[in-house]
Amino acid sequence: MSKKTFTETARRAQIVAAAIETLAELGHARTSFARIAKRAGLSSTGLISYHFAGKEELITEVAATVLAEFREHVLPRMAGLDSAGAQLRAFLLANFDFMAAHRPKLLALLEIGPALRPAAGDPGLLERDLAGLAELLREGQRRGEFREFDPKVLALAIRSVRDGVLRRLAAEPELDLAACAVEVVRMFELATCEPGETWAGEQRD
Repeated sequence: MSKKTFTETARRAQIVAAAIETLAELGHARTSFARIAKRAGLSSTGLISYHFAGKEELITEVAATVLAEFREHVLPRMAGLDSAGAQLRAFLLANFDFMAAHRPKLLALLEIGPALRPAAGDPGLLERDLAGLAELLREGQRRGEFREFDPKVLALAIRSVRDGVLRRLAAEPELDLAACAVEVVRMFELATCEPGETWAGEQRD
């Protein structure tokens, strides 16, 4: 594959940004090349088709772009922390920070999640992301910090709660995300620790 020019790279980024805004506002079903082109200020949908073979390829690029930005936001906040509990707390809080600053991007990802079709043998972007979270939970169990539970189930629960808050935020833009973050952190501390313990290894009164 030939290397893309600066202009081509910029155009692709412009299209992806317009797709994110359109998906967040209208949802996956109502998002079309025509609506994306209009939002991007493009004269023709052909300018989108030049860069993306179809809607499926475009939404895959949207997912990859949003997840890359999400990881760039979250991973540095987890780096250097010496316990799985501290890492999980940082992960949860970073989710809410990202949600507050980049709501359309997460809404777009939420919209297209069910439509993403990974190649045969490929678990897909969202499943790999979920597997990483499950591995963090599993590491906490290996260290003896977390109680016994199914890491895959709890990872799915964490994502489901995050997505539920995001849906509420879409309907209620003034939602107090800081208060939600406190409750969600507390919820998953209780879910992962033995009764009476905290992520810091302390006994709860």
